[in-house]
Amino acid sequence: MRTAVTLSRVAESAAGPFVFHDPLAEGFKKAASAGFDDVELFFPGPDAVELDAVKALCDQHGLGVAAVGTGAGMVKHGLSLTDPDPAKRDAALEFIQAMIEFGGKLGAPAILGSMQGRWGGEVSRDQALGWLADALRLAGETAGRFGVPFIYEPLNRYESNLINHQAVGAKWIEAESLSNIVLLADLFHMNIEEVDLAQAILDGGRHIGHVHYADSNRQAMGFGHTDPAPIIAALNEVGYRGTISAEVFPLPDAETAARQTIQSIRQFLPGC
Repeated sequence: MRTAVTLSRVAESAAGPFVFHDPLAEGFKKAASAGFDDVELFFPGPDAVELDAVKALCDQHGLGVAAVGTGAGMVKHGLSLTDPDPAKRDAALEFIQAMIEFGGKLGAPAILGSMQGRWGGEVSRDQALGWLADALRLAGETAGRFGVPFIYEPLNRYESNLINHQAVGAKWIEAESLSNIVLLADLFHMNIEEVDLAQAILDGGRHIGHVHYADSNRQAMGFGHTDPAPIIAALNEVGYRGTISAEVFPLPDAETAARQTIQSIRQFLPGC
């Protein structure tokens, strides 16, 4: 498995659970210094940073790009795939497709989290899930052109009421025959929703394609009450070989959160 740490350049997410919020060059330097293999990038949009600048920093620091987030589409532009306004749904899909292409050129998948939206009011759950499935079909197809999957993240109930559990996500992917779509197993969201985190990993099985490694309080693993041992065992059991990424608050500071994360990962996965 590979290790990654989050680096956000979205001003609207300054208080969000990302380890580094530094200018890009400094963030890459800190990620490499902490011992991570990759960075997970969150940009305001696909044109926020020159692709060549990211590639140069990867080469300079020996880092890869594990994934790119699409959350700025929601926090910055107020877009979601389940908005009752069809024009906003179209704009949301356009934003996501552009982020898929940006990430794809770096060999990195894109993540759908907050931009999935929610159902309610004039939008029924079935209608919202139908729109979401249609969008994921297109997203999976676009990502496939770059040889990467598209990552769908089940969120906790306070952030979305669409799909909150790994097992439900896996069954939904199969029921909708969604191609090239994988699940993100975010341990913070799972701590809220799942009865047993290890069993949830087993339930997600082969559909899990990315992991956010966070403790129960969204701090670095070891600063809350999550036990990583059975989770790592479950990941090994399902044959997971993807990325373990730190999407956590920079507490008590970014460097400490980064060091704590990599220490925890190496404790339970000595080969990382």
